[in-house]
This record gives sequence, C-alpha cells and structure tokens, in this order.
Amino acid sequence: MSRPPTSSVRMPRSEVDTFLRDGHTGILTTLRSDGMPIAMPVWYALVEGTVIVETRGKKLARLRHDPRASFLVESGRHWAELRAVHLTGWAEVLSPDTAAAIAEPVRVEMARKYATYRTDLSEMPAPTREVYESGGTLVRLHPDERILHWDNRRLGLPIS
Repeated sequence: MSRPPTSSVRMPRSEVDTFLRDGHTGILTTLRSDGMPIAMPVWYALVEGTVIVETRGKKLARLRHDPRASFLVESGRHWAELRAVHLTGWAEVLSPDTAAAIAEPVRVEMARKYATYRTDLSEMPAPTREVYESGGTLVRLHPDERILHWDNRRLGLPIS
C-alpha cells in the first residue's frame, strides 16, 4: 500500500498514539550517576495513553537517582520506511499501591502484545526463572509536551 507523496514526515497525533500502542520494543534511556546515558530495550504497555514499563535492577536504581528519561519506539528496515516516536521527560517508579491500581490493564496489554513472544518460565535456567518469577516494578513515563515523531513512508519514495 503506497501513500501519496507529502513534504512532511510528521504523523498526526492519532498515528503517534497507534504507533506507540502497537510498537513492539521500546528503548528506555536512563542516566548513570555520572550523567552517561544508558539505553536498554524493554517491552512496554500503553495504558490510558501512558507508557508503562515493568523493570528491575539497575534501571530502577538509575531512575531513583535521576528520573529524567527518554523512550524511543521505531520500525522500518529501509530509510524510506523508517518510523519512530521519541518521548523525553521523567519516569515515576510507582508505589505498590499505585502499581496495584493499574496492574490488570498493564497485564492485559502486555499479554496482547507479547504472549506469542514470551519464553515459558519452565524453559529458562533456574536463576533466570527466579528473577522473572519475582516480578518487576512498574514505571510510568511522564513525557514532555514535545514529542518527536516521523514516518518516512509519508514521502512516498520507492524502497530499494
């Protein structure tokens, strides 16, 4: 399906929301205590229009030290089909009570997106299984108003 050529690669807000909702892997960037950014792939859910990540370990420690974060979702193999949404802002490590209030919609959305991609816990080595069985902590991204987004497919260029 080709799109009519346009001079803008900007997506309408509805497309930004759909792209975030249906994107597969996000890249969450946090800051080390020395200010060095660390970008890590994460699975995520879009719940009530907000990016929610379940994570553990050093990402949580970095966010507790400095909540500034960015989040990128991208797709496309050829330049003419590259699409992305990039959010900057701060990340809130949710309290157990707040996390419990949104746990069910997060679980449902994560299952919708990732059920067919998960490795069964019984197939994991015991130490890995123990980490994943213990669960993680929910983090909510609070993006700034400015959202960077582009969809090179809007240019209508051939894919070579």
